[in-house]
Amino acid sequence: MGFPETFKALSDPARREILTMLRSGRMSAGEIASKFDMTAATVSYHLKQLKQADLIYETREKNFIYYSLNTSVFEELMMWFAQFADHKKEVSHEESPSQ
Repeated sequence: MGFPETFKALSDPARREILTMLRSGRMSAGEIASKFDMTAATVSYHLKQLKQADLIYETREKNFIYYSLNTSVFEELMMWFAQFADHKKEVSHEESPSQ
């Protein structure tokens, strides 16, 4: 997926909270849902949005589905953001008067 889907998925506070929870390791949908005051269908919707943005992936084991972070997408985002930090340093050096 591209950045538009990623940023749309990240725009929701509940989805950002799910991502934060998954930092500590994989979780089942039931474990994720137990942390929220929302219906299972709503949690499922948020998980679907995160999967469509490739921010998480699922692994099926017997009767359970586990969700985990897709760190490669986060790495790609970090590299994209980093270009702006580098640009700011370059601009400040160019604007500095040399003596």
